[in-house]
Amino acid sequence: MSIPYTPQTPAEAPTCYRHPDRQTFVRCTRCQRPICPECMRSAAVGHQCVDCVAAGAQSVRRVKTAFGGVQRSTMPVVSYALIAVNVVMFVLQKTVPGLQRELVLWAPAVAGGEYYRLVTSAFMHYDILHLLFNMWALYIVGPPLEQWLGRLRFGALYALSALGGAVLVYLISPISAATAGASGAVFGLFGATFVVARRLNLDVKWVVGLIAINLVITFSLPNISWQGHVGGLITGALIAAAYVYAPRDSRTLVQAGVTIATLVVFGGLIVWRTADLLDHFGALISR
Repeated sequence: MSIPYTPQTPAEAPTCYRHPDRQTFVRCTRCQRPICPECMRSAAVGHQCVDCVAAGAQSVRRVKTAFGGVQRSTMPVVSYALIAVNVVMFVLQKTVPGLQRELVLWAPAVAGGEYYRLVTSAFMHYDILHLLFNMWALYIVGPPLEQWLGRLRFGALYALSALGGAVLVYLISPISAATAGASGAVFGLFGATFVVARRLNLDVKWVVGLIAINLVITFSLPNISWQGHVGGLITGALIAAAYVYAPRDSRTLVQAGVTIATLVVFGGLIVWRTADLLDHFGALISR
């Protein structure tokens, strides 16, 4: 007796869950769904699909700095960006006629409504040695501070230090003086480094020596704006103290509040100084 032969239909190969027209025998090691070469990502063991990789990335806890800032990477992006901006502005300053005159801090121009000079002057340098010293200092003390505080807080600290130096220059420097340089911001970083290092119980002898040497140079050499240096130093130290000694439970609120309050105080001082200058030199400033 003969038994008829019935051919068996081979099992149909699975298809990629994202591309149904593509057959594959590879499965995601996490969800076990079939994946084609375009949808697979290498993992520690086997391959994962793009959805599982994305879900895993979202579940990774962001690392925070000691004082609340989010640490996304070890690259001091803000420090290097500030150095680049200063270098670019120096090149433009030396190649574009009249740019330096329009951007440095000169009290009559500020009182006349050119308040932007309080900011732009921090990116102007009168010679290459001035630029190199400030950028070297920023390169040395900027990255550790950025690592400790996080990018946002470090950027705010730098900006407020620069503005603090400019405001003190505007308040008490001779009205005819034209001031430029990132020194105010750099001195602010010096002061902040001292405060943060003390908070972290680190050795501060080197930064005390650094501040002392630079203050001696500031008050010994001619044509150096001690107002900008001292204003930046005090601002940087005070802002850093508010950032690193803020209560943990309300840290972000306190840090943001101090930042805004400082801007308000600076704004009030600028308005007051402007009114005073216009009262005394209004006719000359308006020309």
